[in-house]
Order: sequence, then C-alpha cells, then structure tokens
Amino acid sequence: MQKHRVLIVEDEQDIADLIKHTLERGGGAEAEVVGSGDAALKAVSARPPDLIILDLNLPVIGGLEVCRLLRQRSDSRHLPIIMLTAKSGEGDRVAGLEQGADDYVTKPFSLRELTARVKAVLRRSTAPDERPASVYTGQRLIADFDAVAVAVDGAPVRLTRREFELLRYLVQNKNRVVSRDKLLERVWGYDRLVETRSVDVHVGRLRQKLGAAGHQIETAVGLGYRFID
Repeated sequence: MQKHRVLIVEDEQDIADLIKHTLERGGGAEAEVVGSGDAALKAVSARPPDLIILDLNLPVIGGLEVCRLLRQRSDSRHLPIIMLTAKSGEGDRVAGLEQGADDYVTKPFSLRELTARVKAVLRRSTAPDERPASVYTGQRLIADFDAVAVAVDGAPVRLTRREFELLRYLVQNKNRVVSRDKLLERVWGYDRLVETRSVDVHVGRLRQKLGAAGHQIETAVGLGYRFID
C-alpha cells in the first residue's frame, strides 16, 4: 500500500522529529521535515506532498504567508494544510482558516489528536467520490462538480478544495438545512475534532467569493446552513 507523504514545516527540531516519528510509526505515512517557509515552498514545488503540517512562526517566510502563496499556486491550491502553532487566540485561528488552512492545532498538542486529524484530512482528500457527477445551473451561479469549475455571472470563481467541497455538499442538499456537525462530518471528514467555528469561517469566505450568488447560502440561526435556488 502506498504511503501518504506528509511535509512537516517546523523550525523546532525536537517537535518536528516527534511528529515525524509518530506519523511514520504506524506505517501509513512518509514524513519530510523542513525548517523555514522558503524551504517549504521549494519542497512543494519539487515534490508536492499529500498533506502539510505548517507552523506559523517560521524563519524567512511566516506560515500564514506560506499558506497564502500555496493557495495561489495551481499545483498546491487544493493541498490539505493543517496549521500547528502556539498562537491560540480566536483571531489567530480565524486568520489561519481565512488564508485557506483546512485545520488548526495549537501547541501544546496531543500527538494522538494530531494523528487523528491528519488521518481524517487524508481520508477526506483521497476518498473516492461516491456522489454522482452533476452540474448546478442557477440564475447567476453555475457549478460543474465533475469539471471542478464554478462561475458567477459568467466569471470563473477560484475556490480552495475545502470551499469547493462545502459548496458541492450544500448544493446537493439544496433547500434543506445542513447542521454544522453534519458539514464537519461530510466535508471535513471527522467528528467534532475541529471547532464548528471553522465551518462559519469557510462559509463566510465562500459567500464572499461567490459575490452576487453568495446570498443563496442562508444561515439557519441555531441550526446550520441552507443553499436555496
């Protein structure tokens, strides 16, 4: 069975080695370690991994900037990223998610929980899509889920992998309220290991990117979200 490749971007060598050992111990991952933001960008260009564990406080180029740059590149736009950092404030978490991170883990952290998150993100990103290919055509929004193409008023919209999966699940359940917990399970691929705040941040960013069609994602107060025709 082919191992998943994980890039660990961490300048504290002891922490990086511990994460590497933990991920490789189970035999399902092959981990590479780099200690700076510029080295991370070079490593992704040379050989894109299946997932990145990214510290924020890095030399040369900070983690948030690394995440932003990766999300702008075609070869890494949909690459799963888990941020690992000592910055635990809500503002820091929101900033990380808004830059395109798939998950956010704060130090000190549980190796068991981190491993669970890594497995969940990899499972979600590599799982075969069992849902039928479809095209949604609305008054302003057109989403071809087979071709991975979204456009609003004829203009293409660039979405991250997570935003695209979020839109697809909401559209495929259109006119029905979908709870945050259900979105975490079906879009993120795990149960309550990440705060429901992550859903709110991603929905907000998705609405903004959809522009004139963003109003089609309604908030059901206290319940979740609903995509309407």
